[in-house]
Amino acid sequence: MGTIFETGYLWYQDQFVSDYGLFVEDGVIQDIAPYHALKEKSPEAEVVDMRRLAVVPGTVNAHNHSFQSLLRGIATDEPFLTWRDQALYRYTPYMDAETLYAGALLAFGEMLSQGVTTVTDFFYIHNHGTDNDEAIIQAASDLGIRLVLARTMYDWAGAPASYRESIPEAVEHTDRLIKKYQHHPLVRVHPAPHSPHAASPEMIQAGHALAKKWGTPFHIHVAEEPFEVEEILRDYGKRPVHYLDQLGVLDDSMIAIHLVWLDDSEVELLGERKVSLAYCPSSNMFLADGVTRIPDLIRTGVRIGLGSDGGCSNNRVSIFEEMRMAALLQKVNRLDATCVRASNTFAMGTKNGGNLLRLRIGSLEPGFAADFVGIRTDDLSLQPFAPNLLPFHLVYSLQPSAIERVIVHGKEVVRDGAIQTVNQEKIRSLVEKAVSKWPSH
Repeated sequence: MGTIFETGYLWYQDQFVSDYGLFVEDGVIQDIAPYHALKEKSPEAEVVDMRRLAVVPGTVNAHNHSFQSLLRGIATDEPFLTWRDQALYRYTPYMDAETLYAGALLAFGEMLSQGVTTVTDFFYIHNHGTDNDEAIIQAASDLGIRLVLARTMYDWAGAPASYRESIPEAVEHTDRLIKKYQHHPLVRVHPAPHSPHAASPEMIQAGHALAKKWGTPFHIHVAEEPFEVEEILRDYGKRPVHYLDQLGVLDDSMIAIHLVWLDDSEVELLGERKVSLAYCPSSNMFLADGVTRIPDLIRTGVRIGLGSDGGCSNNRVSIFEEMRMAALLQKVNRLDATCVRASNTFAMGTKNGGNLLRLRIGSLEPGFAADFVGIRTDDLSLQPFAPNLLPFHLVYSLQPSAIERVIVHGKEVVRDGAIQTVNQEKIRSLVEKAVSKWPSH
């Protein structure tokens, strides 16, 4: 029978059109047309009234660490390595599957209320198994958010034991999960060798090989901090991007995260190899990492999506917020108001994210997932309202109060700004329980 979502304004073919509808069946957009034409074509379809709302694609969070939402506020305003040691490394030993489930509910629930419909969780607390990974997947499934589990492959001896696996362990566990969820409607698993700093050359190559085997991307932090660049130069005689190219992994299957500290030759090579970037501007500012050269990377053809990064290195998880931050940071860094525009960052947070994840998400068109957000056009943050101003308002002025409804895979998961799938008080209670036995901050 299907469902027709009747809209006031619909983001369709890069513009807002009025009085259109989406015909959805089996979690997929089947047709987009003026509402009356859809109703005439499918008179038995259920109708969902969203006429007061502007409907836009669900946003895509291309990089997050869900467990870090439990650490929000800890080691704030500290240098990167101090933050890492006092927050991540200090509290990791207290995190079991139950704790990680609570953290994922917190992170993903907050994202849904902020209009995120797909999240990539770069997850590395494995404890030499897959129970913790399954806890993250369960949290996403309970909430109804679309999940890419970027299962981290990590063998640096300086990291907590629960992060580390041997190469055979990492390959076996990651391969098993990719196979298990390859046909799941809302879950995908990708390999994610952590970084040139925290994954050996052989581990990085193993992650790349898994991506090639399964036809997925692989994820890797690259050149986030100057110390990583210095270590790779010292140990391998090359800058990080050239080092990865020497390993044979720099290609269109790579989703690099951050890419802050690049020289000109690296910028050009990334474009030549068709690498993608998950850009996390708020986190880069929060941790004083530096400013990624976004206009230059766009010029060379690097495909760019947006990520919030972890909830203790931002400390928000909204991709609408990252659209704003990406544009403003680049403008002030270049002293050029035109170098990155609202249209660029809106695409980064929606369809570009879908493209780099190789999923049919982030755009409202037939054949794509029915993942979308209903925005209240009467919210004060969107005034004065006009359809031609709305694309700019979404990036530069939208507040969370404007997000009224969120649909994932054709199912309403947020209504009137409230999560419908898991009670918010339950999330808060589980988080309180999870952190109650930790040492004081």
